[in-house]
Amino acid sequence: MSEATLGGRFTFTGTSFTVHRIGYGAMQLAGPGVWGPPKDTNAAVAVLREAVAAGVNHIDTSDYYGPHITNQIIRQALHPYPPGLVIVTKLGARRPADKSWQRADSPQELADGVHDNLRNLGLEALDIVNYRVMGTQHGPKEGSIAAQVTVLADLKRRGLIRHIGLSNVTATQVAEAAGLTDIVCVQNNYNLAHRDDDALIDDLARRRIAYVPFFPLGGFTPLQSSALSAVADQLKRTPMQVAQAWLLHRSPNILLIPGTSSVAHLRENLAAGQLTLSPQALASLNGIAATAPHEPH
Repeated sequence: MSEATLGGRFTFTGTSFTVHRIGYGAMQLAGPGVWGPPKDTNAAVAVLREAVAAGVNHIDTSDYYGPHITNQIIRQALHPYPPGLVIVTKLGARRPADKSWQRADSPQELADGVHDNLRNLGLEALDIVNYRVMGTQHGPKEGSIAAQVTVLADLKRRGLIRHIGLSNVTATQVAEAAGLTDIVCVQNNYNLAHRDDDALIDDLARRRIAYVPFFPLGGFTPLQSSALSAVADQLKRTPMQVAQAWLLHRSPNILLIPGTSSVAHLRENLAAGQLTLSPQALASLNGIAATAPHEPH
């Protein structure tokens, strides 16, 4: 696919990394519940190779997916890695034997996580590492992240990490981290129906910091899903394609990382970059957030 069909390009601030705006999220390559190996490892390898062949050069992963499995599949499929491929991983969680998601952000756990990622990806240094804050069940939670970011900054000085990002954070936490080290990306829950980060996205765009939304269809009410489906039907596209096209239109610093374990679904996701939204379609889509039920704070 051409640059235009993958949403254009974006260069991470302060780096030599330029990526197409539609990337690939590797979480679904592991087994059910992001645990253990997939049913068909060859199919997972095929998805990754198809993505890169189509022009994807931004892959999002973590060594706690599986755990270890997803990174091992990435290495099997793509190593030695093609020039220009940017692999973004994350730290801050672990997966014990009960398959739960637990916080893992002590200095030793963060250092161990870096070495796990390096080993399983077959790398000497990690391109970008996001510190994933384990907040509440529904999103970020205020609280200092200075200690953890300081650890990552030290690992960067030692040459194990090239650049640092954040995940599941508040604007206050972004500001705190940026006072300690250069931040190149923020990865949060954001979509048509959940736009709490609107102001943060605009601020990051002014600073050329990437914003990487996850859950592009997460948390929609039935009414919101119906509104999205109506626009998708008019455009003869899927709701996911329309939701992703809206995100690309929302701000030039937004990068997408849709995930799938299917080559057919991968092609469908990448085709979102070819979709142009009319002013009427944008107006309908922008109205979706307004239909959310009021939640007291």
